[in-house]
Amino acid sequence: MKTYRIATIPGDGIGKEVVPAGREVLETLAAAGAGFSVEFEDFDWGGDYYRRHGVMMPADGLDALRGKDAILFGSAGDPDIPDHITLWGLRLKICQGFDQYANVRPTRILPGIDAPLKRCAPDDLDWVIVRENSEGEYAGVGGRVHQGHPIEAATDVSMMTRAGVERILRFAFRLAQSRPRKRLTVITKSNAQRHAMVMWDEIALQVSREFPDVAWDKELVDAATARMVNRPATLDTIVATNLHADILSDLAAALAGSLGIAPTGNIDPDGRYPSMFEPIHGSAFDIMGRGLANPIGTFWSVAMLLDHLGESGAALQVMRAIESVTATPSLHTRDLGGTATTADVTRAVCGFLAGQAVRAA
Repeated sequence: MKTYRIATIPGDGIGKEVVPAGREVLETLAAAGAGFSVEFEDFDWGGDYYRRHGVMMPADGLDALRGKDAILFGSAGDPDIPDHITLWGLRLKICQGFDQYANVRPTRILPGIDAPLKRCAPDDLDWVIVRENSEGEYAGVGGRVHQGHPIEAATDVSMMTRAGVERILRFAFRLAQSRPRKRLTVITKSNAQRHAMVMWDEIALQVSREFPDVAWDKELVDAATARMVNRPATLDTIVATNLHADILSDLAAALAGSLGIAPTGNIDPDGRYPSMFEPIHGSAFDIMGRGLANPIGTFWSVAMLLDHLGESGAALQVMRAIESVTATPSLHTRDLGGTATTADVTRAVCGFLAGQAVRAA
């Protein structure tokens, strides 16, 4: 029997509530005869670790993660610590340290969710957003000079490389090729950003020739926001830069009903390092410790983690459990207009998975 070694990093805020819930789902699957076992190692990195040690994670932290099969991450963000410290000190340190250059964010309207797009049929919004995750606007290139003086200046350089753009576009075309509609939309801002974005457009055309069965089009990012709202059915797989896809994927999650249900995977497609899976909702300190956090985004991230490990059957089971829960209004958490707690939803999902195993037996 295969044993998977999973690192859990709850991080900050409600990450400390939803990551243990995700671990419980994985343990339930393993106990129910999914055909694999799971070994967990928990890492207490985050804001509390920073207060004790002055860093979000230890200098050799990547070495502790390197031998894992996958990472389940909660959130990075603390109201008492500047955001750039929490982000660059933990999440981005892992993403960039392990060259997890493909950030993948599926979005669809789950059963029972009252999504804002009232004219939209649930099947009209079924997207996967591929976000370049290693360079671009978040490359960390730039600096500040003359701080505190009238002539103070700051720069953030959007660094794009041909290698980085080629690999994310090729990944996105392959992903689109694997989906039923075989459609990809490449989103840039090449009318105003006339160097890097024009290079994206040129490389997209070159890479597209390797995928003659994929229908693709281009869209400017501002027009893409309107298209997501007004013509969602025209989109399927989407690829964009680090900043553009970061913004668009939050819009996508809101259009699907809540950021609380949205997952993401930070993927090393080349398999050199462990990939990391997380909900996108952030630390949400305003509801921390109150049992109000929606764990569905974490459970969907667990499904992505399982699929990445080749356990597609177990991933499908988790998705069926999620859909069963979202289809039940009494199991909706506050972000979905309900009163269910984190524990209620976790108990229901784990109960579904255990019941599936009993029926299969």
